Amino acid sequence: MTDRILLARTLDTLLMPEKFRDYGPNGLQVEGRLEVRKIVSGVTASLALIEAAVARGADTVFVHHGLFWRGQDGRVTGWMKQRLALLLQHDINLFAYHLPLDAHPQWGNNAQLGLRLGLAASSRFGEQELGFLGASADGRDFDSAAVLARRIELALGRHVTVVDNRSQPIRRVAWCTGGAQGYFEAAIAAGADAFITGEISEPQAHYARECGVSYLACGHHASERFGAPAVAGHVAAQLSLEHEFVDIDNPA
Repeated sequence: MTDRILLARTLDTLLMPEKFRDYGPNGLQVEGRLEVRKIVSGVTASLALIEAAVARGADTVFVHHGLFWRGQDGRVTGWMKQRLALLLQHDINLFAYHLPLDAHPQWGNNAQLGLRLGLAASSRFGEQELGFLGASADGRDFDSAAVLARRIELALGRHVTVVDNRSQPIRRVAWCTGGAQGYFEAAIAAGADAFITGEISEPQAHYARECGVSYLACGHHASERFGAPAVAGHVAAQLSLEHEFVDIDNPA
């Protein structure tokens, strides 16, 4: 058992949110009980995740996508009222870390995705250096984008959208989880042969074909399933807390 104040301090020390320009507040978003015993982690602070936390007797929820974002309406109605009401009714703390969770070199979304794909990062790229650049950890090139896509599909259990106009093997792989399609041009400039992220928008297909750099979109949620449980599990072990990851299915 520990308390909310120590947990908040431990998470902030690990993830260093003060270093990032983000789209919403990082850290404690909803204050619950002071005494902390069990953390439920998940990708998004959805009603389903909060209900799962209540059912599991958790006093703390830790997520990548919290409740509050820049430019939001701000009124507590509809889905926002439902989520907040359940958190407040059961006195549950909500912690959310967005870009800091993507960026952590060991426990973050990008690091954990690279680990599951057998990729070793050698450098960073892009705005706030969120993107990872490296190669296969075994030192072998990928014969094609299709071979790399198959590895991703086996690791994530879902279809990968591939845009490819490349005839040479793939050595340098860039990746950035979630909705990082805007990082594709920076990945090309950094010398990547392929770029892995969660989503694809209209311009990226043309860039891939014209620049000969393969683009692989493997799902926003699917690519960001690993950072939250890694961080929460690490901190829970450090503070002698219970931890459980709940993966709420999301096709996005």
